[in-house]
Amino acid sequence: MSQDSQHGKWTISDSEDEDNIIPPTPQKDSNKPSIKPDLERKPDTVTTFFKQERKLSPKRNEDTHSVKEPSAPSMGSEARKAAHVNQTLPVKYESHPSPSVKRKRETEEAGWNLSSSDDETPPPAPKKEPKKSDVSPKKKKTEDKRPPSPHGTSYYKEEPADFFETNLLSMNDMYRFYLNKVTGIPKKFNTGALHIKDILSPMFGTLKESVQFNYCFDIPWMVEQYPPEFRDKPVILVHGEKRESKARLIEQAKPYPHIRFCQAKLDIAFGTHHTKMMLLWYEEGFRVIILTSNLIRADWYQKTQGMWMSPLYPRLPEGSPGTAGESPTNFKSDLLEYLEAYRAPELAEWIDRIKQHDLSETRVYLIGSTPGRYQGPAMEKWGHLRLRKLLSEHTKPVLNEERWHVLGQFSSIGSMGLDKTKWLAAEFQRTLTTLGKARKSLTSPETQMLLVYPSVENVRTSLEGYPAGGSLPYSIQTAQKQLWLHSYFHGWHADVTGRSNAMPHIKTYMRVSPDYTQLAWFLVTSANLSKAAWGAMEKNNTQIMVRSYELGVLYLPSAFNMSTFPVEKNVFPASSSSKGFPVPFDLPPQHYSSKDQPWIWNIPYTQAPDTHGNIWVPS
Repeated sequence: MSQDSQHGKWTISDSEDEDNIIPPTPQKDSNKPSIKPDLERKPDTVTTFFKQERKLSPKRNEDTHSVKEPSAPSMGSEARKAAHVNQTLPVKYESHPSPSVKRKRETEEAGWNLSSSDDETPPPAPKKEPKKSDVSPKKKKTEDKRPPSPHGTSYYKEEPADFFETNLLSMNDMYRFYLNKVTGIPKKFNTGALHIKDILSPMFGTLKESVQFNYCFDIPWMVEQYPPEFRDKPVILVHGEKRESKARLIEQAKPYPHIRFCQAKLDIAFGTHHTKMMLLWYEEGFRVIILTSNLIRADWYQKTQGMWMSPLYPRLPEGSPGTAGESPTNFKSDLLEYLEAYRAPELAEWIDRIKQHDLSETRVYLIGSTPGRYQGPAMEKWGHLRLRKLLSEHTKPVLNEERWHVLGQFSSIGSMGLDKTKWLAAEFQRTLTTLGKARKSLTSPETQMLLVYPSVENVRTSLEGYPAGGSLPYSIQTAQKQLWLHSYFHGWHADVTGRSNAMPHIKTYMRVSPDYTQLAWFLVTSANLSKAAWGAMEKNNTQIMVRSYELGVLYLPSAFNMSTFPVEKNVFPASSSSKGFPVPFDLPPQHYSSKDQPWIWNIPYTQAPDTHGNIWVPS
């Protein structure tokens, strides 16, 4: 089926429903030399990504990344590997290509065959054997090298000497919400932010064992992030990989006998294990980190990411009752229920361990998703109905609440249906607009929903350039079926945190006052804007179906003895005395201009080079 749209003309297969398709795995053009990065390249030449002739082979992916060299170990996701291969094999592209080059590109662009599925994609087509000339020579791995880049070592800015140093006095321990450090921005915007090496360092505790829940792993890199004295301490990796990708993950871990695995059960099609959490057991106690970053290099340097870090939980006295150590937010029992949902023997010891600790200082609520079809009281345990229940029970109506905006910010988008009434402006908006006990069944038409998602221009001018779009997998197949959604979109602007050019992989949702100075609530989570993540009602609203594992924390003012959260105007440098909430991007958000388009990752962008002098050609 050939379609014309604002994104150009594309050949789309008519397979059933859609979502994220991986970009193609490139082959070098044997008639063209590969081009090394040249910071002084003449302005009339740019480098092209994704030059190849193979058709796309679909593979599941909810929030995809471009990482690691093709010869490096698997990270557990074909999509991420393919995206990075595309980046690391650039070929020279002239601004005025010869007729033969132009004809070749036009032929390739006209010949796409793209299939898609609902929120995730089916297993890949058989791989083609690359020609010898298409395979780049393996590079010798070096210790402590920066995240791999198609632009060479200068791609990532030099880390300042104190990049891995954190002053606990500069951290705001009231909300315990932190952003990741970013290279290439002024130092003050990292004061009070955290890198993974900070999180795992001895300053937060003397580590004995840990569990890493995540979607994507680079095991050798992950091991290096632990300090030397903790590097051989037992680690369990909780993942959702199956078959070949699971075998690759296990192969990665062979040099590390201290690593064990726990496979999350994914019994519903197109679901993913998308939760990102660390459980850290210390000699001094226990800590939980709920975050938005994958355990891969590229997620920790030039993207906007966030996390909640728990207090250090002390061990309960011997003989304490099973109900001891609970918080006013019921966090302990909710965390245990989430872990028990895995039905995994590998986590049994950790469940017992958590029961022995005092989590009473926790001031956030846990919001998780676990795969399944739920009815009756179980409907409110997971997904957006869990959020609705908490907002109903622990918030109060505010004056002129219909004028308080609902704001969602994310890095990936699933199928919303043919129009807004199918899910977004129906069950999902009803959840997001809940404040206290329901007084009316219908959402007020005056309540605005604002969605923040990077535009093409945001990506083009970012620190990473177009490769940042590898982590923003909104596909042309999905986008063309829901052009109505794009009227909701606002661009990514984050001058308040110095991260306007660090593309977001963080996901946040909030209810904000008409003047954008107060929050009724704030949520940071792994859940993107998709039914797979949040759940969708079925059987005349008597059942909710959730496909994926997700996890986030909800901040409610009542847990902090406040009526609303004031929005912090000076997020950095962070202050331990600040009472304002550090929203990671600028408020109010800026609506797309008439020229803006949402970033779509599997179509070309050739009209203007990015910050590294490159264009994006997934053909």
